[in-house]
Amino acid sequence: MLRRLRSNPDNLHLGLMLALTFSTGVVDAVGYLGLDRVFTGNMTGNVVILGMALAGADGLPIVGPIIALLSFMLGAVIAGRVLRPVKDGWTVRSTGLLTAVAVIMVALAVTLIIYGATPPQPQEYIVTMFLAIGMGMQAGTARHLGVKDVTTVVVTSTITGFAADSRLAGGKGQPWFRRGAAIVLIAVGAGVGALLLRLGLGWGVSLTALITVAVAILGHVGTSTPRREVTADEPAPVA
Repeated sequence: MLRRLRSNPDNLHLGLMLALTFSTGVVDAVGYLGLDRVFTGNMTGNVVILGMALAGADGLPIVGPIIALLSFMLGAVIAGRVLRPVKDGWTVRSTGLLTAVAVIMVALAVTLIIYGATPPQPQEYIVTMFLAIGMGMQAGTARHLGVKDVTTVVVTSTITGFAADSRLAGGKGQPWFRRGAAIVLIAVGAGVGALLLRLGLGWGVSLTALITVAVAILGHVGTSTPRREVTADEPAPVA
């Protein structure tokens, strides 16, 4: 099985990033429906909500989206700093970052399940902060991995490519599977997250934690890594 995983790392990485896209849908459903209409993965949504709230629209949060935006950026900064010295692709550092995301999700899930209800403010903001940090780290890791059309946290550009490269638009072909799968999976994830909210706030986060753990393990064991990491400033070793 290990040899089979390593035989086609591109397909492996695509599958893993699609799994994280699904889990992002779950987390965003938890954030929007369970944490006062805040997205912890889709930052475009937070920018739009924040703009409307600042314009005086009734009932829209301001503090939550700001916390989510800043926390997501912090997570992305952490991922960027960790991955900057190494070349693109899956490395031990990728595994470490996704493991850290999984630890965050597990801790949040256990806390929320034990608490048994939606936490009041400011505890709610703390949950939002850590969820967004985790999603920022995930997005930064996915960006470094460089799976085309699958950022794991947003599908707007994917939908654009899907339509603009279609035969209706005069295109001659496109990677329709990965694009279509990313769009469908984030929607299905959101639906699953909404259903899990009926059981409690922590169950959607638990599913996200489980998926992230699986992705980290499969990505690590399924990628043939060199004995030492190759930095971005030096040539790769010749086999």
